[in-house]
Formats: sequence, structure tokens, C-alpha cells
Amino acid sequence: MNIDNAKSQMRKGMLEYCVLLLLSRSAFYTNDIIQRLKEADLIVVEGTLYPLLTRLKKEGLLTYEWQESAQGPPRKYYALTVTGREALAAMEETWNSLTKTVEILKYIIS
Repeated sequence: MNIDNAKSQMRKGMLEYCVLLLLSRSAFYTNDIIQRLKEADLIVVEGTLYPLLTRLKKEGLLTYEWQESAQGPPRKYYALTVTGREALAAMEETWNSLTKTVEILKYIIS
């Protein structure tokens, strides 16, 4: 088994959930999203995040608004739509179920 590949797949699988979770609190600029994820020890590069944000926007889960910046050109701030909040609620339910299952398995094994 390739452990690095398994870890990478686990991170990719939860990235969408983590991005929606962040945006449920406030609208963020892409670099802010990357920084917040980094603070949570989830390292993501722009080349991974931009396609995800574009896909979530196309799916109707996100919207964006251009805001003027004191440091250069206007910035695109992403926020959740109503559909995005509904998707996040469903993901939250799934996440809770998965973590419960893992904890049960850990307990059974120990």
C-alpha cells in the first residue's frame, strides 16, 4: 500500500467539506482560504483550490463578489449559496457518521 497516496486521497476527499465549512462563517478571498486551511494543518496550493472553487461555483454551491483591494486589483470573495449551505449540512451529517464509525472501530480493536 502506498501510504502517501492514501493520505493524499483522504485529504482530497475532505477538502470540499473543509472549504464549505470555512465559507459558512464568512466570505473569503482565495489566499485567505489557503491561509486558513494552512492554519488548520491542511496544506493546499492555488492549483488545487482554484479548480475546486470553480466546480463548486458551477454546481451552485458558491457565489462570489468582487471587492476592491487596498493592495492591487479587485479580489474575488467566495461565499456559500443556500444550496451550498444545504450541501454542507448533508456533508456534516456524513462526516459525523464516518467519524462515529471510525471511533467505534478503534474501540472494537483496542
